[in-house]
Amino acid sequence: MYAKLFSSSIYGIDAFAVEIEIHLENGLPAFQIVGLPDATVREARERVIAALKNSGLTMPSKKITVNLAPANIKKEGSGFDFPIAIGILAALGQIPAEQLNEMIIIGELALDGKLRPINGLLPISIQAKKDNFRTILVPKDNAQEAALVDNLEVIGIDSLEEAFRFLNKELVIEPTKVDVQNIFTQGQENFLIDMGDVKGQEIVKRALEVAVAGGHNILMIGPPGSGKSMLAKRIATIMPPLSMEEALETTKIHSIAGILPQNIPLITVRPFRSPHHTISDAALVGGGINKIRPGEISLAHHGILFMDEFPEFARNVLEVLRQPLEDQSITVSRTKQTISFPANFMLVCSMNPCPCGHYGDPYHSCTCSSTAIQRYIGKISGPLLDRIDIHVEVPAVNYQEISSKRVGESSTAIKDRIIKAREIQNERFSKSKSIYKNSDMTSKQIRKYCELDETSNKLLKTAIERMGLSARGYDRILKVSRTIADLDNSENIQANHISEAIQYRALDRDYWK
Repeated sequence: MYAKLFSSSIYGIDAFAVEIEIHLENGLPAFQIVGLPDATVREARERVIAALKNSGLTMPSKKITVNLAPANIKKEGSGFDFPIAIGILAALGQIPAEQLNEMIIIGELALDGKLRPINGLLPISIQAKKDNFRTILVPKDNAQEAALVDNLEVIGIDSLEEAFRFLNKELVIEPTKVDVQNIFTQGQENFLIDMGDVKGQEIVKRALEVAVAGGHNILMIGPPGSGKSMLAKRIATIMPPLSMEEALETTKIHSIAGILPQNIPLITVRPFRSPHHTISDAALVGGGINKIRPGEISLAHHGILFMDEFPEFARNVLEVLRQPLEDQSITVSRTKQTISFPANFMLVCSMNPCPCGHYGDPYHSCTCSSTAIQRYIGKISGPLLDRIDIHVEVPAVNYQEISSKRVGESSTAIKDRIIKAREIQNERFSKSKSIYKNSDMTSKQIRKYCELDETSNKLLKTAIERMGLSARGYDRILKVSRTIADLDNSENIQANHISEAIQYRALDRDYWK
């Protein structure tokens, strides 16, 4: 007795179809799963046997062989429980096998036959549509997430017994449908914080506006209590809204990582990740012993990665940021597999100017020796610093500014300007699939879109020679200049745009030279 049906498995942030073959033959009762299953898949035997018995369905006293193809790719997770159980029933002739060729079946079984949700349903649904499957049977709690994909019939199943009745036409279950556009629109977050809450720091707010408008990485340096963390948390309030394409890609990553909030099938606001400085390099970039999972930089994809107290992170943790900041992706290699995750995020860092935090503070005396200051600053290497486009000093706020009743410019006003600048960039890069904003520009695009007049060229040449910036630093200044010009709605980069961009690299000289 033989049956064949289809399920799916996750590899990286994408999925691939898995062909499940069930073979039953007479002999001593045995249950074997082959096709490179991991420990979780092998444990499906016990869950399937108990679920079939407790659902009042037949568990044959035969030798059962389950093959998962392609056999050369490791299969992981508990999602094969449900299709294996259905396959056994189909091999016994208790379920019409013909209909199984057009559907993907996936889900974890409880011992009583109930279906439990699994991670990564969105990429599985996307792949099912690409592979021209018409229907996908999923746990009921996963149905809304799976239904985000158009033109795919999503059937939410509560139990194995319910699936048995549905496949035998004894029960009608309406396909799950969701209004994706409505979820996307309604999910836009209303923040309880605002840039208007921040007293003073107008120069820093301007730097943040430029950074967000072009997606540039930014480093804030200032004494304790100057408002660095307060400003960083409010960056989310001025970020442009996610596009539908970005929202789906972000949701895929969060679903695979198992952190998609319950009853929220679609991520509609840009992620804000703020790891503690004790994080390991593997937790930051991704990894794992048995299964490679996305790290914080991938969970921040299309959003913000905020690293407070930047020099307090371990040196090896900081250095692993270099490649993803450049390539907007991270490749994680382990003994048995190599997986690439997207990592197109905006890096926001804050730090004190010295261990005590008061170097250069007019209101407090610094107690650090010059050696201690250099050691502290030196934790951030030159190559990493080169990849941070904007460096801005956050000075201590004086009493007049703190006590002032004047309300600063609101996040809404700043966000409106940023959205207009992003619209210019969307038009500029409309023909490119991987470029969304100015910070993503390659060398070829920099030459095309960042042409300078003679005055601007001379100004930039002088700055490069005096500050000793690298070729990467030169490119960063041009990218930031392009963003400033976009905020001014200027087609060409002017000398004042170059001048402002150069000022955002001045701390290279003040602190690291």
